[in-house]
Amino acid sequence: MFTCREKKRTFISTNRFIVYFLFLEAQELLLEIYERLDDLDADKAEARAGRILHGLGFTKKMQNKQCKDFSGGWRMRVALARALFVSPHLLLLDEPTNHLDLDACVWLEEELRNYKRILIMVSHSQDFLNGVCTNIVHLTKNKLFIYGGNYDAYVQTRQELETNQMKKYQWEQEQVAKTKGFIARFGSGSRASQAQSREKTLAKMMESGLTEKVVQEKTLSLSFPDPGKIPPPCLMVQGVGFRYSDNTDWIYTNLDFGIDLDTRVALVGPNGAGKSTLLKLIGNQLLPTKGQIRRNAHLRMGRYHQHLTEQLDLNLSALDYMMKCFTDVTEKEEMRRIIGRFGLTGRQQICPMRNLSDGQRCRVCLAWLAWQCPHLLLLDEPTNHLDIETIDALADAVKNFSGGMVLVSHDFRLIRQVADKIWVCENQTVKEWPGDILSYKEYLRQKMQADFAPSKK
Repeated sequence: MFTCREKKRTFISTNRFIVYFLFLEAQELLLEIYERLDDLDADKAEARAGRILHGLGFTKKMQNKQCKDFSGGWRMRVALARALFVSPHLLLLDEPTNHLDLDACVWLEEELRNYKRILIMVSHSQDFLNGVCTNIVHLTKNKLFIYGGNYDAYVQTRQELETNQMKKYQWEQEQVAKTKGFIARFGSGSRASQAQSREKTLAKMMESGLTEKVVQEKTLSLSFPDPGKIPPPCLMVQGVGFRYSDNTDWIYTNLDFGIDLDTRVALVGPNGAGKSTLLKLIGNQLLPTKGQIRRNAHLRMGRYHQHLTEQLDLNLSALDYMMKCFTDVTEKEEMRRIIGRFGLTGRQQICPMRNLSDGQRCRVCLAWLAWQCPHLLLLDEPTNHLDIETIDALADAVKNFSGGMVLVSHDFRLIRQVADKIWVCENQTVKEWPGDILSYKEYLRQKMQADFAPSKK
């Protein structure tokens, strides 16, 4: 039994222990807070926030605007900037390059390449994945397979593994066939014991599991119909200038160029330079403030843009929508084949489009665009919401298309595949870039490094 004095001593000792323990815990928490503040450069937080926003295309004036005054695309950039500013231990990004231009993509690639914590990302841009990722996780047959290296390394490694797997599968199937044949021939008679031995070997082989046959994933094949020929010039832009009102600055002044059926050009340039505006001018959605745009009377143009899916009647199925748009197609089976060329099959064609994914709705828009049979494709960020396989199929379709194309895209790989020329929209004019898209990307990288380099006193 404890005396009162001993109980008091024990109580005091216990309290001291608790106080000491709480002190240590508070000290550790305080150290963690200091470390976190150091990681965030709390004393430089405002400057860091400005640097991130500037990298994503926000000017000084835009950085002081309220978020409610931005469009949906710019709000997505704000959300991305917030995630980068917080610098979490685990950063999850789903298609971070959507709504970005090439300048911002180059900046983001460099920013994520040097990210010091865990980054898990979903992206359709192979070029971006090559620049950022050190491991690729492939989800197939409800399993995850991890590959070391960037996306190109993943593709090469996977092909080698599948080749070896197929060789092993074929060898095993040959051994099984030979063994079964031997057992069938010599199951009785003088060599029956050998047949029984091989039967046991075959049973063990089957029990341990045979190598699965490599089943290639279904590839998508897109196509644009042959629009036929029209005599040049198809479209002439002569002395064109444009601004939205008398109170706004000129976006373009004195543009002069021509477009024919063999034109394959990509428009690049800083955000706000007017790339989408130029597509609208070419497509006759906007009229020039001065100058003129002369079009061949027989020229058909088809424009794909980021907000095209918003024009879909989501209560209709893809089949009904296409039948409504193209009344000359009277047979549903024919329209099914048309839609099927763009990767929508079976129930996807007849269910309400509100049940389709964003990528599937984009395929409906591509089918709608293709069946207009345009001579000139005007593509404004066509890769948003498309997966890598569909983007490759789109690139093949554009390469095999017999008409002209003007493209705005943040996907360097798509531009490299389909564009013969690079036009830079900047400083109220359009100039042809002397090199290819990779040299332009390097130019942007050097420009970005110069912009963000610490100033020398």
